[in-house]
Amino acid sequence: MGCSHSVQNEERKSEKAMKAAVLIQNWYRCYKARLELRRRQALNIFESIEYADEQDQMQLANFFSFMLENYVKTDKKSSDNLPTLFRNKGSRKSEAEDVIRAIEVPDTYYGPRLKFPLTFADVVLLIDAFKEKQILHAQYVLQVLIEVRKVLKKLPNIISITSAKSKELTVCGDIHGKLDDLFLIFYKNGLPSGNNRYVFNGDFVDRGQNSIEVLMILFSFFLVYPNDVYLNRGNHEDYLMNMRYGFTREIMQKYKQHGSKILHILEDVYTWLPIGTLIDEKILVIHGGISDTTDLNVLKLIKRNKMRSVLMPPLTQSPADLKHGRISYDLPSPAMMDMEQLSKTEWDQIVNILWSDPRSKKGCYPNTSRGGGCYFGPDVTDSILAKFALKMIIRSHECKPEGFDICHDGKIITVFSASNYYEEGSNRGAYLKLSHDNTPRFFQYQSSQMTQGKTLHERVDLVETSAFRILGERMISRKSDLMKAFQKCDPNNTGKISMSDWAKATEEVLELPLPWLSLCPRVAKEIENGYVLYTMGFKDLPIIKAPQSAKSGMIETLVRYRSDLKIIFNIIDKDKSGLISMEEFRSMWKYFCSHYNINIEDSYVDQLAHSMDLNKDGSIDFNEFLTAFDVVHRLEGSK
Repeated sequence: MGCSHSVQNEERKSEKAMKAAVLIQNWYRCYKARLELRRRQALNIFESIEYADEQDQMQLANFFSFMLENYVKTDKKSSDNLPTLFRNKGSRKSEAEDVIRAIEVPDTYYGPRLKFPLTFADVVLLIDAFKEKQILHAQYVLQVLIEVRKVLKKLPNIISITSAKSKELTVCGDIHGKLDDLFLIFYKNGLPSGNNRYVFNGDFVDRGQNSIEVLMILFSFFLVYPNDVYLNRGNHEDYLMNMRYGFTREIMQKYKQHGSKILHILEDVYTWLPIGTLIDEKILVIHGGISDTTDLNVLKLIKRNKMRSVLMPPLTQSPADLKHGRISYDLPSPAMMDMEQLSKTEWDQIVNILWSDPRSKKGCYPNTSRGGGCYFGPDVTDSILAKFALKMIIRSHECKPEGFDICHDGKIITVFSASNYYEEGSNRGAYLKLSHDNTPRFFQYQSSQMTQGKTLHERVDLVETSAFRILGERMISRKSDLMKAFQKCDPNNTGKISMSDWAKATEEVLELPLPWLSLCPRVAKEIENGYVLYTMGFKDLPIIKAPQSAKSGMIETLVRYRSDLKIIFNIIDKDKSGLISMEEFRSMWKYFCSHYNINIEDSYVDQLAHSMDLNKDGSIDFNEFLTAFDVVHRLEGSK
């Protein structure tokens, strides 16, 4: 009896322990699910704002076309500036070699010294130096770019390769200047070699802090193994994209004296990058996607080096029209000769390859989120694959929480190799390997130097805080428009509106497809009984640091368009000195306001410009001008 009683007690204890374990397990699963929901919501915010920024960037193409048509008409004396926007500025061979000879490597330089032609040992030396935070001398950077351009010019638009049992093939997506991710890929997968082939599918630069290092490593491996390392062009291999997303700034900071020379040659190198890789005539690797009009036969014949930037669309008049005077304004002869360009059809073909995204909805329709390329459905995928006897498309271009994604019944694979893309802990990176039968295997990773030692909750907090910070910056740049929209929902001027009205008005003004109803409690300052007290403002919004002489309307306008303005004035600032004349400033501001229908009196612009011309030399340090309108987070400001 006693023994039986003891067994029953043990069974009860065991049952209680099991129930407790199940309860703890369920709690932890719910806890992780809530954290994952918050992380996904933060990623949604990041992605929506990123695509909205890209849409703004794409819309600059309309402004450049507007400027082209009006700038020369009204100011023919300034028409010499026109070719700097539209003609191919690639250096001739003799000019490039003269540039390199003019740059000396001093004895005090302790970074890597490269010998050409490059060998595998040189690339290993380069990798070791970059791990030690060393900067490659400008002479070597220029030499690598020039050598790469020589090889790229010999390649077709779409590279055809075959698989082999003895040679594995690895496909990497966006790297975006994240050197730690590139090193992690090499650590896990091995360095490129004759038996370890790689396809790097575009977007090597921008956003990350080590874009030039990533580019030098990839280009160097390409020079050593031109038949085993393949480089596709992405939408960020574009000198105007670089002006917005950081690579131009990185070059000028690291190579102050020779930065403009590097950018000058790099602009031409971009245009010679192939736009796709075809594996066994069955798998197409491209950066963005396709459209219902994608034609590989057309893409193979396009003069790809004429695609300088997606922000420089073809002129409405053909080069023949320009040469024979069939145009409403005159251009200098050199400009006419250099304006050979793609046709609109050819230009669209490349834009779709670089910018498009797959969606589950059938059909092909404009990519309204990014403003460039298209959305394509599974029916479009099936049609293009069947037309060109393809099995699958591997693409990149979109950040995925797990580093990769499979859609359209396994026929579209997205691989994204930049982990922590938006913020530390925001997403994993991935690469895929193709076996000889073209079956993909995925490998995930996450660089975690800054998040080591942090709990899961702390990592999610970090991502979420950053997401709401940039969302707040977006809201502050449209604060006046938001208040007007809220007031329309409050005809009796009560100072409050329903949460649903608040969400609807916010989405219409900001044009961001976010779950505003659920975001409302995180953003609105005060809510009572389901109503938002909109006159109380927003919760923890950033503040704008601006000169006292600026009017409130101008502050919001400049904050809203500051990225666009930086690009425009960087183009005007041909020597990258950071200075532009007062006349150039007024002229471009006039066209900018006219095109974007911005109503700010010229007198206020002049007043502000003069206030920024501190030394009264008649020039404006435009970097300082825009820095004056920085968005500062309240929490950071209080610290």
